[in-house]
Amino acid sequence: MTLRYDRVSSALGETLLGKPQFTGPEAAAEAGIDQTLGEKFWRALGFPHVPRDQKVFTRGDVEALKIVRSMMEHDEADAEVLLQITRVSGQALSRMLAVQILPISHEISDAMRSSAKTDTEAANAVVSASESMMTTVIPFLNYAWRRHLLARVAQTAASATPHLGDEANHAVAFADIVGFTAQSQQLSDREIARTISRFETLAYEHIPEHGGTVIKMIGDEVMFTTANAAACAEISLGLVEAAALDDVVPDLRVGMATGPTVAWGGDVYGPTVNLASRLVNVAHPGTVLVSEDAAVQLEEAGDFDLRSLPRMRLKGIGKTRPRVVRRKPS
Repeated sequence: MTLRYDRVSSALGETLLGKPQFTGPEAAAEAGIDQTLGEKFWRALGFPHVPRDQKVFTRGDVEALKIVRSMMEHDEADAEVLLQITRVSGQALSRMLAVQILPISHEISDAMRSSAKTDTEAANAVVSASESMMTTVIPFLNYAWRRHLLARVAQTAASATPHLGDEANHAVAFADIVGFTAQSQQLSDREIARTISRFETLAYEHIPEHGGTVIKMIGDEVMFTTANAAACAEISLGLVEAAALDDVVPDLRVGMATGPTVAWGGDVYGPTVNLASRLVNVAHPGTVLVSEDAAVQLEEAGDFDLRSLPRMRLKGIGKTRPRVVRRKPS
């Protein structure tokens, strides 16, 4: 199996990137980039350290490093920012491939396990399946990237979003499935996957619809942001209501706060995020719990009913008096 794996990996590697012919230092020199910086980009993509005397890099790797050099020289891009973009891209692509590989996973397994196939035949079968996926996935990713670029540029232009790492005021919310950790002990793997998949569907149906941005899905929880409290409350209530009507997703609860946040690496940080995270942990099933600052903004909006709760102490936050937000009766 080891020999077969090596041959399959080698054949696929040559198809995707070309024949290995450079060590790390040689690839960096060929691309005209600092060797240490080249190693940093390799690790930022999520790949393990490669000994400097091993010829594992291809012409494709060299061309990628040339792109990095060009961005730094001609676009005057900062190396640290490029490394951060690389980390985020590597993480996103790794997650995408974990899902995208599913349609051809059975072909790969059959090729690797079949005693009727020689190592060469197994390698050819895997390469063929991978090439078939590439012909459809790559054009689709190109289209999706362009669509997301258009949406982000429009959003940035409309809201004057600050530069990477700058502080801005946002509404932040966490929505999670109530008691899912305990419930999952009674569910099969297929049922868990079905529940999480349906939860993600609800999140992506409701959050962008009202101008929200999904920051990340964390299993049975979604974190999202909006430019203002009213939009965040509308999304939060919509998610709770959708889950209540859904046959698959159990009840949700939401914690929401407004205030300064810092965007970095596709994520959002700061005290506002911490407060929203603490609030969701104490929210009751089917409710949206908001911070004091968020409550003030929602009262000014005039579209919601707010009910005060007793003052409580939140871990790492201190004493606060959150409110439960509901829709006003029509």
